[in-house]
Amino acid sequence: MNSRIPQLLGGRYEVGELIGRGGMAEVHHGYDTRLGRDVALKILRSDHLRDATFLGRFRREAQSVAGLSDPAIVAVYDSGEERQRESGGAEVAIPYIVMEFVDGLTLRQVLSERGTLSANEAARITEGVLGALDYSHTKGMVHRDIKPANVMITGDGAIKVMDFGIARAMADAQATMTQTSSVLGTAQYISPEQAEGQTVDSRSDLYSAGCLLFELLTGRTPFVGEPVSLTYQHVTKPPPLPSSLNPAVPDAL
Repeated sequence: MNSRIPQLLGGRYEVGELIGRGGMAEVHHGYDTRLGRDVALKILRSDHLRDATFLGRFRREAQSVAGLSDPAIVAVYDSGEERQRESGGAEVAIPYIVMEFVDGLTLRQVLSERGTLSANEAARITEGVLGALDYSHTKGMVHRDIKPANVMITGDGAIKVMDFGIARAMADAQATMTQTSSVLGTAQYISPEQAEGQTVDSRSDLYSAGCLLFELLTGRTPFVGEPVSLTYQHVTKPPPLPSSLNPAVPDAL
């Protein structure tokens, strides 16, 4: 375990093995000693602890998802900040989010193992993702980062959408994605208006869900290439027909 991460957060959450890592945070398997249940602990990466931008984004995620309660969205139980004194004597706050522990695989892992999915399974999974988005949209929240790595399938086939790390309220007129790093991180699934740094709404999530469905059916995203080229293609080019890449894709799709 990273030596800078305490073994106990908030006086009750035991920090276990690392189970996931992203650009902003690490996710550990945890245990809630008070309620006696497994949890997932999302902890801001140590190299971002003094970065106001990442701190703000992480805290915003904790607030955004706390109000969402839907079977197809990974539940958030708690959040907080653990204060720790560094070797030099300075005190640093380590923010964390306590989430539902989902025993399953991400869609990215499933695609890596299987390449493509059947039309029926791809449609069922996408329907689950759209259900989660419909709920979050009715709550005024746009996810803005729908991609296979942010969708999990449990052992019994349930769909769970996670990682609202860059989600924004639709009422936020400045809900644009202008940071280059943010755009490039998800360039394969980014909507044209996101790529151009414009204001986004629920339609941006639908576009990304369409890119996800395309990949489930064909094994690749609608557009391929370098990140800058990808964003340009999303803005200027029509996507190919899925059946042109996989003849088994039904006409209806």
